[in-house]
Amino acid sequence: MEITIQLDSIAKQLELFGPADINLRMVRDALDVRMTARQDNLLVAGKADNVNRAVEVIDKMQKHLLKRGLLTADDVGIILSDIDVSTEPQSPEAIAVYSHKKVIEPSSKRQLKYIQAMLNNDLTFCIGPAGTGKTYLAVAVAVSMLKRKQIRRIILARPAVEAGEKLGFLPGDIQAKVNPYLRPLFDALEDMMDFGQMRKFMDMDIIEIIPLAFMRGRTLNESVVICDEAQNTSALQMLMVLTRLGRGSKMIITGDITQIDLPHGQKSGLVEAIERLRRVKGIGVVELTQIDIVRHRLVQSIVRAYDRSAKPKTEHLTP
Repeated sequence: MEITIQLDSIAKQLELFGPADINLRMVRDALDVRMTARQDNLLVAGKADNVNRAVEVIDKMQKHLLKRGLLTADDVGIILSDIDVSTEPQSPEAIAVYSHKKVIEPSSKRQLKYIQAMLNNDLTFCIGPAGTGKTYLAVAVAVSMLKRKQIRRIILARPAVEAGEKLGFLPGDIQAKVNPYLRPLFDALEDMMDFGQMRKFMDMDIIEIIPLAFMRGRTLNESVVICDEAQNTSALQMLMVLTRLGRGSKMIITGDITQIDLPHGQKSGLVEAIERLRRVKGIGVVELTQIDIVRHRLVQSIVRAYDRSAKPKTEHLTP
């Protein structure tokens, strides 16, 4: 299918197309269409649904440029996210996020069970070794719900506990001090939306990435709250987190109980919470294993090798 769009103004073509045609390339890559500029016309070719969406995107880009006098790549990214682009799931278990290049799908039966637990319960616990997708899939579900306007905010939190190292006094303000602890959450988020859009959502407090202590005293309504690395919470910290859950919200608690960095002898709040709550209706508990690891193939072998020896920091859940 081919459609020819008559551009509003030849003089505005440079601003519409962007430096080195970056704006057009974003639309082309997101919607899998071909574009050819001919004087004051733009020829769009490809599958019918994709062409129709591209025409709608170009129309919105021209209106934005006319109204604001400026059109950036970030603006194009937001326009694309508002159009129902071709990243919608092709299967029931696929998760649509703001990235225009992919949908996110579970890689194993247990990951599928984890996704279903998050969607079907207001509180979900997930434990498992490194690389099993605990945090990544939780962030994907949260971003998908935000995209579909099922929630208004995402809160991502981690305890600021050093992993067996003494880092001393870190330089900078409070944000600079806690940033190393929160970096894995940024990494997951950046894989699901472009950087400009992520920064805009953070500036508007639609997305918060915070140390666990910053949740004290709050009631979080119409949100997805993700507590990552929760094996490093104390019992009191875990109780504080769990009681932040407000109306219309979901909470996802993730952790690896084989990597607890609390002082020797202190019980993990995650372990205790699962023992107390696993039989409560409306609470999901999922355990991922080595076969669910989706990082480099060597990670699975590394985890298996370390599992052959005793781990002094491992706590076992009672059935």
